[in-house]
Amino acid sequence: MMNFPMSWLRQHWRVLLLLVLVVVGLILATWHARDLSVLLERGDQIADRPAAMVAVVVLMIVLFTFALPGSLGFWLIAPFHPPVVSVAMLLVGSVFGALGAHTFANRLGERWSPSANAERLVTLLSHRSDLLTQTALRVLPGFPHSLVNYAGGVLGLPRGGFLLAALIGLSIKWGVYATAVHGAVEAIETGDALQPQTVLPLFVLAALLVLGGWARKRIEARRDDP
Repeated sequence: MMNFPMSWLRQHWRVLLLLVLVVVGLILATWHARDLSVLLERGDQIADRPAAMVAVVVLMIVLFTFALPGSLGFWLIAPFHPPVVSVAMLLVGSVFGALGAHTFANRLGERWSPSANAERLVTLLSHRSDLLTQTALRVLPGFPHSLVNYAGGVLGLPRGGFLLAALIGLSIKWGVYATAVHGAVEAIETGDALQPQTVLPLFVLAALLVLGGWARKRIEARRDDP
């Protein structure tokens, strides 16, 4: 009788792990939607704790692997570290998370039930999966990383090009985001909000948002054409 729980756990540990991760992801998503300031407060508390920052990066990897909101780790990292350090940590979390998601989705194959947005990405990448297209999807806002990761995995895109595009695109994206947020935090603290090095990343970020929205509408229009 004592062996029953252990044998059951050995057989179903993957399901239990997935359920735990889903619960954690939902909690983080609700937390983020409720009050971003809570995340920022926690990030400030752990910013000078190396073990905690490693845990945040590992959590990002796990969340991205299972299509959960790994990008929330950005708010625990970027406002409290120089952009170079932030980008390095964010790249480790998001690129290894992309690899995990690609592997997991590739095993799921046809069992994955994509949303409408994910179907558009699958359709796009099934016709155009070159390095430039994949990199653009990583750089432009409006294309969630988890959907790009899973679309690439389901289609079985070669890992080399997939990871290279993730590395290049996310380096650009995280670089712009981290510089803009860190500059804004410093500007608030010093009162120098109109410095060029503070304003320029915000303009770049705004341009990316506009381009991302335009690209997404083009993809949706192309899909709806008879």
